Formats: sequence, structure tokens, C-alpha cells
Amino acid sequence: MSHRRTVTLIALAVTTASIVTAGAIAAARDQDRGGDERADGGTDLSVTPIDDAADPASGDGAATTVPAAPTTTTRPPFDGFVDPLSAGEPYGDTVEGVLTFRGNPTRTYYGDGPVPDTPTIRWRFPETGGLCAPARGDPQVRCGTGWTGQPSVFERDGRTWITFGAYDRAVHVLDADTGERIKPDFVTGDHIKGSGTIDPDGYPLLYIGSRDDNLRVLALDRDELVELWRLPASAVSPTLWNDDWDGAPLVVGDFLIAGGENSWIHAVRLNRAYDADGRVSVDPELVWAAPGWDDELLAALPDRTVSIETSVAISGDVAYVANSGGLVTGWDLAPLRSGGDPTRVFRFWTGDDTDASVVVDEDGYLYVGSEFERGLARAREVGQIMKLDPGRPDDPLVWSVDDAATNPAGIWATPAIHRDLVIVPTNGGRVLGLDRETGAQRWSFTLPGPTWQSPVVVDDVLLQGDCAGTLHAYDVSDTTIRPPELWALELGGCIESTPTVWDGRIYVGTRIGAFFAIE
Repeated sequence: MSHRRTVTLIALAVTTASIVTAGAIAAARDQDRGGDERADGGTDLSVTPIDDAADPASGDGAATTVPAAPTTTTRPPFDGFVDPLSAGEPYGDTVEGVLTFRGNPTRTYYGDGPVPDTPTIRWRFPETGGLCAPARGDPQVRCGTGWTGQPSVFERDGRTWITFGAYDRAVHVLDADTGERIKPDFVTGDHIKGSGTIDPDGYPLLYIGSRDDNLRVLALDRDELVELWRLPASAVSPTLWNDDWDGAPLVVGDFLIAGGENSWIHAVRLNRAYDADGRVSVDPELVWAAPGWDDELLAALPDRTVSIETSVAISGDVAYVANSGGLVTGWDLAPLRSGGDPTRVFRFWTGDDTDASVVVDEDGYLYVGSEFERGLARAREVGQIMKLDPGRPDDPLVWSVDDAATNPAGIWATPAIHRDLVIVPTNGGRVLGLDRETGAQRWSFTLPGPTWQSPVVVDDVLLQGDCAGTLHAYDVSDTTIRPPELWALELGGCIESTPTVWDGRIYVGTRIGAFFAIE
């Protein structure tokens, strides 16, 4: 049955027998790459240093060895949605900035430095009061910016713009230099907890969800933010959880790809254009949606809490998404280009709630962090930090790290990749530096938890906030040692949100009810 152009969609059981190898990712990983990844996943950490200044000849009059000319291979242009080798790079070259949660489709771009070395607060927004409001149907007032809450920072019309949503229910658009509003606030019907996405192709559009049931497309080229379209969580059926939109969507080609807490992954053809007056327009169409769960998962769980809170990641033509039942799936989006439906090409069960976004490196490997809440045997078996190889769909687990003994246990923050390290904060307050190849722990330190803020690394500086309201900077230029602290800046309020680094400044909100520019 086709799901195209269908408003009410029926969940179909998907079995492991229908899974096919993610060959496109494996091929991209193998093409034109040397790499030092050990196929056996071993734990040999020995490294032989190379002295670039050493003379290859020895003794007087010894013949000089002339190295052979390097062989160059021209890699054909990548013709899929997201070049796997773009991991760590900005979200295209059309719009400068950090446009979405963790910067790009593989969730591996953290911004542009330099990072301040003697940080001071340039401005606070708002200057007085706080970004506070009660939740819909709940009198409890919440303040500031929450998990994941990373601001988008980008260049437009000769100045730097900042957009973010907050617990005051509003979308804010600020001037990065002054902290003043560029546009009036756009108020939604409930809290905004996650991150938004700026259109990477230059259209003046912001894509952002709210906990009021709607994922919105907002125009930035009017005097005020104008809603051009919304996707309600009820557009698909059946849903197994609620109507929140916490994940940051992605735009690839003319498609918007997003997961929702309605437990589904969605593809929307945007049909972006400009009208006769030169204003941006969209004519969106929900062309495909699929449940993020299957019958096998529901049979293994004691509940049906299977919402998607992660921000979808894309590498090659495959979109990766995880849900709060612990199911990590990969969907081949290539058929969308010819009017077909994506197919599921990867499945892995972590055993527990997986709200941290999947991270994909340049070789196509996945890094996944999971919580530990249900206490199921599967979660104890596979651990809470995992490296997965989608090229081995029948046995994808490369290595894992067990955090189940920690109280509170598990991972909420999205891991960061820094050279040969994976950096992972834990719910219990530990921040771990793990060897990318083996998963071996190289170092750790502990902060006041929970540490939900996803780590940011720019110019060999790690930024990590804690729940006592302090933003820390560490020197990670030597990945083999515990990083020395460079500075600590007290902001106040638990730092759940992920900072953005851009052009010498840091932008971040906290639960104190304020948003800060630090320089």
C-alpha cells in the first residue's frame, strides 16, 4: 500500500526479515578512504609516532631516497542527499552559520571559532525578567531554554541572526551583536523545547516544532514572522504517544524530514518558491510517513512509549532516527526523488529510551546514546553508549559502554566526535572521552548533573555546561589525557541547551530564564 498523499496512514508490521544491507553507506565508507578503523574492533592502542623532520638517509654520503609521487584519485561528485564525507563540515555552502541542531545533517558540526579565552557576558536576553510560561494544561511555570534548545546562528542581510524557541512558548529572532529583536516574537500554543532549522538552500525559512501539536514553516522575509504552513501530529494515524515536536528537522533537496513524538517519521515535499512580490512561498505536501516502531519492538517492551524525540540524522541517502522504545532505524530516502516511498534498511534495538540524536561519522558509523530507565536485559547487554556499523545489519554493534550502574544512569546528551575521540556526557554527571576505534575510556571528569547539554568542540576547546549553571571550557588538543579546564563561567540555571559557537562568540540559554551572548 502506498502512503503517498495520504492524510491518515496505517502502521504496518515490519519484521527483521525485511531488512536489507545499507550497502550505499558501506560503499561510501570504502571509497577513496584509507582510515585506521580496525575491522576486528580490537583494543590495541599503541601508536608509532612519525618524525617528519627525520632524514631518511643515514651516514655521510648516503643516498637520498626520493619518495614516489603521490597517486591521486578523483572522487566523482556525490549525487545523493548528503555526502558522508561532509561529516564535521557546515550544512552546505549557501548559508553561513550553524543552521540546525549540531550544525549539519550528520549532527557533527559545532560552529566556527575562535572560542573566547577570557569570557564575559556581552548581552542577556531579556535584559530583565525571564522567558517563562506555564505548559498547556499544566499550571507549572517553566523558564529559559531546555533540552536540546540549540540556537540557529546565521548570516543574512549583512548581519548575524539568532533564532531559538523557549519555554515562554515563543520563537525569538535576535541581532547577534546587540541582542535586540529583529522580528517580533512568534508565540505558539505551548513550550518550545527543541531546536529549529534554517533553510540551508538560502530560502528565508525557519522550520521549528512546538509542544502545541505543530511543526511549522515560518517566513523570515516579512516585517514579522509569518506562518506559511504547519504539520499537526495528528496528520498520521495511529499514534502511540503524544503530539510534541522536539526534534530539529532536516531539509535535503526539496524535502523536509522530521520525526515527531507521535512516533512517526515524515517526509514533506516543500515546493519552495517566490511569489510575484518576491516573497518566499511554500506549497507543502506530506508525501510519506512511517511508524518508528514495529511489532517486534512492541512485543519486547512493557509499554508503548515509543515517541521520537531525536533529531533525524542523514548520511548518504539514509535517514537515521531513534525512539523512546530504543529502536534505531535507517530509511533509504532515495525513492523520494522518483516519487517512490523510502524503505527501511537498518534496525537495531538498544533496549531502552533513546532520545539522544544519532551521530554519523565520515565512514558511516553511528554513535548512539541511550537512557537506562526500564532495566531490561537488552539494555544491560548492549550498554548505553554504542558504535554501530550499518554495513553489518545482522551484527552492527562494534563496541559499547555500560553506564547502567550509575545513578541516575544513561545518556540524554548527543555524543560529539573530536578527531579520534567520542565525547559523551552522562545523566549522572560524568563526561567521558572514549577512543573512537575501540570504545576504551581515555579520560573522565564529573560535573554537577544531570549533564544533558550536548558537548560542543571548536578549535580544540570542549564546551560543556552543568546543572549548577556553569559553562566550562576544556583543552582537548591532546585527546589522550584528561582535558585541563581553561575557564568556567557562571550563568545560573541548569544548562540543558546546547551552545552555538560562531565568529568568536558563544550563544546559549539556561533554565534561569535567560539567553546569553558570551565573548
